[in-house]
Amino acid sequence: MIQAQIQDIVARALAEDIGPGDVTSLATIPPNTLLEGQFLAKADGIVAGIEVAIEVFRQVDERIAFTTLLPDGSSVAKGDIIARVQGKGPGILTAERLALNFLQRMSGIATMSHQYQQAAAGTKAIILDTRKTVPGLRLLDKMAVAIGGATNHRHGLYDMIMIKDNHIEAAGSIEAAVARARATAPHLKIEVEVEQFDQLEQALALHVDRIMLDNMPPAMMRQAVEMVAGRVELEASGGITLENVAEVAATGVDFISVGALTHSVKALDISLDVTIVDSPLQKRR
Repeated sequence: MIQAQIQDIVARALAEDIGPGDVTSLATIPPNTLLEGQFLAKADGIVAGIEVAIEVFRQVDERIAFTTLLPDGSSVAKGDIIARVQGKGPGILTAERLALNFLQRMSGIATMSHQYQQAAAGTKAIILDTRKTVPGLRLLDKMAVAIGGATNHRHGLYDMIMIKDNHIEAAGSIEAAVARARATAPHLKIEVEVEQFDQLEQALALHVDRIMLDNMPPAMMRQAVEMVAGRVELEASGGITLENVAEVAATGVDFISVGALTHSVKALDISLDVTIVDSPLQKRR
């Protein structure tokens, strides 16, 4: 199922990028020209998106050979060669930008996910992603988070009940919102967002599965952890950065959700350097 979704994402992206044809490459590269390219890391990070890049080249021209040197999850340093491609005609250049777009973004997400999880090392806190992903690319964004060593939160609005402030307002109270959620989808876990201690006490009394501490300062989170005393999972959320995540993790919360993993990630700098291996034009000279 995942592979089918990747194929569909790549197909739609290629249709958007190529349209009726890559006119520049078709016009300038003879079909029998043999090209070789290497994906070069230009910054330190974690590789993610190799399988997606492979699918891009496969759909452009299945005759292109793709050799992976550093698979998903590998640590790379500036100057490392991640993979090589070889093929005839314009296919490598037609696939170049799209393959890089996927590889750079996913590697950037994996790198940041790794950094956050490392910052929380030595505590029990697990770093979670959010639904703040690129529309249509959630599968890839969440794959990259997992490759980087963090953990996926719910994948959509369908696989977990998360009652936030607007839901509570619309339902009338935390108690009413939880009661309706249980009546509608008794098989799903329920998480409730709270901002104050009185809300925390209300949620605790309802025996929900997890409570989200929204935008609480670390000192307040510590008090919440003491109040809960392990009776329910606690998730910290809101305003989490690399600079403060270690402090948040040290409060004793079980989870820390970080929207920045996917909504404002910096792509890892990767290039594809192409050289001619064999060309009809060279032979005529």
